[in-house]
Amino acid sequence: MLVICYGSRGVSIVDALTSSVGYKTKLFIVDKQRNPYNIKRSHDHVVIPDYDVKKITMYVNARRDDIDFGIVGPEKPIINGIRDVVEKETKIPLLCPTKKYAIEASKVAQRFLLEEVAPEVNPRFKVFDPKKYSNSSNVKEDLDQWLDELNNQVVVKPDKPAAGKGVGVWGDHFNSRTELLNDFLLNLKYGKVIVEEKLVGEESSFQAFCDGEHLVSLPETRDYKRAFDGDKGPNTGGMGSYKDVGNVLPFMTDSDWEREIDVVTQIFHYLKGSKRNPEIIGVPLYVAFMHTASGPKVLEINSRPGDPEIMNILPNIKDDFVEVCLRMIEGSLTSINLEDLATVVTYKVPPTYAGKHKTYSGSRLVNLQKAYDICESYDGKLRLYPGALELTNGQIQVLSSRTVALVGIGDNIQVARQRSLEGIEAIEGGSLWYRRDIASREHIKNSVINMKSLRGIS
Repeated sequence: MLVICYGSRGVSIVDALTSSVGYKTKLFIVDKQRNPYNIKRSHDHVVIPDYDVKKITMYVNARRDDIDFGIVGPEKPIINGIRDVVEKETKIPLLCPTKKYAIEASKVAQRFLLEEVAPEVNPRFKVFDPKKYSNSSNVKEDLDQWLDELNNQVVVKPDKPAAGKGVGVWGDHFNSRTELLNDFLLNLKYGKVIVEEKLVGEESSFQAFCDGEHLVSLPETRDYKRAFDGDKGPNTGGMGSYKDVGNVLPFMTDSDWEREIDVVTQIFHYLKGSKRNPEIIGVPLYVAFMHTASGPKVLEINSRPGDPEIMNILPNIKDDFVEVCLRMIEGSLTSINLEDLATVVTYKVPPTYAGKHKTYSGSRLVNLQKAYDICESYDGKLRLYPGALELTNGQIQVLSSRTVALVGIGDNIQVARQRSLEGIEAIEGGSLWYRRDIASREHIKNSVINMKSLRGIS
């Protein structure tokens, strides 16, 4: 099996595959760096830091007789058409959408897709195309008019992933039109920019496995995008996440989840067409919802597993994950069995992450042994997934992105949280830090109160 890996998310996929009891797994791992976890568990490990499609295809082609299928974790190779090229050159199936269905390649395209399929979950939006403006004064005039209409309560997004300065939110990243305009113009240099209505509510992440014919919904998770406690600071890749026992989050109702399933199913059937469409196997629809006073709205749609949200799910799968993958490939995955347990993911990150500190001071070396010992004592109810760590000359050192994730598993959220934090605090070295309020009673209570207020419930 092939795993195209990135960080802790990819490591969790490796863990799920190597936990198979029905299949002998021999893993070939394409990685961003020498991840110590992946090196230990792979049959063969290669570093291709830029995820160049040609380089990956050459690597896979040379080992085609030993690989039955592959899974892709990160979005960049999916957007660049890794599946199209690898399957054409090697005939090895990859679990991810083809380039045509890499829906996160364009936020603008997502909005127009929703406008056609489920307009009621779309916020109001306006697309600004730099090709249509001869100078900045013209675009400023249109932007000001749109800001007047939305009373400045907007979100500014570049069309393409990681273009410009990324997503900016009124009241968080800018508090004046001058600040907003600067952010907007910087993004406009890279292409289209979408300015949409700012949604107020509570966020949830919807994920589903797909075999091209069936969509198997997974339990809801809550991601923590903001860097610092109290949902302060810049957006990040995600500082942690939680899943409750059952399918919904504490601030959600069963009807909320059913509504999400309905919306995602509409999108799925629109993409699938009238018959099975194998081009959308894997996790083609990982959808961020905002639960508002007027019901759930879609923040964004992704075409790969969530990071960290898939880590809340994979350790709870009762079925053999290799078998799950094979069923996705052959088109026979109609259901999945999960342990009815809560999970909490906490990330530990380097001092410079999210701009907390300007420079990295102290040693970059870390020691994971105490944390692994605690994991062993919990007999599978605590998982350690190294992310941006590099094995060099027998030592493990911290890189610049999210360093390591600890997944606590328990009969309720607080038990799972306690285990996650126990593992996090046992990691030594690296001057690492983490958000201390992920899945805390107070944070969850505030979400419940806020949602009741939005619904008009006393």
